[in-house]
Amino acid sequence: MILVTGFQSYAGRSANPSEQVAHALDGMTIGGMAVRGQGLPVDFHAVRRELPALIDALRPRAIVSLGLWPGEPMIRIERVASNWSWFELPDNAGHHQNGKVIDDGPDGYLSTLPADAMQAAIRSSGRPCRQSGSAGTYLCNATSYITLHHCAQNHPDTISGFVHLPYLPAQVAELLNEVADERRLELHQRADLASMHLDDMVESLRIGLDVIAGSCA
Repeated sequence: MILVTGFQSYAGRSANPSEQVAHALDGMTIGGMAVRGQGLPVDFHAVRRELPALIDALRPRAIVSLGLWPGEPMIRIERVASNWSWFELPDNAGHHQNGKVIDDGPDGYLSTLPADAMQAAIRSSGRPCRQSGSAGTYLCNATSYITLHHCAQNHPDTISGFVHLPYLPAQVAELLNEVADERRLELHQRADLASMHLDDMVESLRIGLDVIAGSCA
């Protein structure tokens, strides 16, 4: 089984494409492996409790966590998860995390997904994809770290990593309306207006999961 997680909406945004992609992939069979798509709360303490329990219950062979990176123009595969969180805005429970993700954990983990092969396959489909050395300091990075740490401690044969997604086109349309209504910023001052259609995100992840399934064979 491949577990794919995505986040609920946060910070007043109308949607979170990561949850929509996870739900779209739920129930598929890709590369001979069943896919389970699961939404996660935007809640640091809830993720720390619930995600390890979910992994223990499902015992997936691979885990791909998804999240939104406003302004990212393409699929972005993260290579590193660090043991540090600094929330610039609170999570949906009102919590500002500023400190280690796990007190006694190592400083960081490298993704164990076949990132190079995933990137090549997604690009070969005509869809943009790149890799990154930082998943940020918000809940995306924390989730990646929690997953990698739990698997290293309890499920060493499970591979995992994180993928960031762009805005949906409708979300950028909302931002454009907000800029026009507020009349405080010129449009060129916004750096978060890139988007990707949901179908392209789903197909990109389907391609990436097929590569993962092949690596697990």
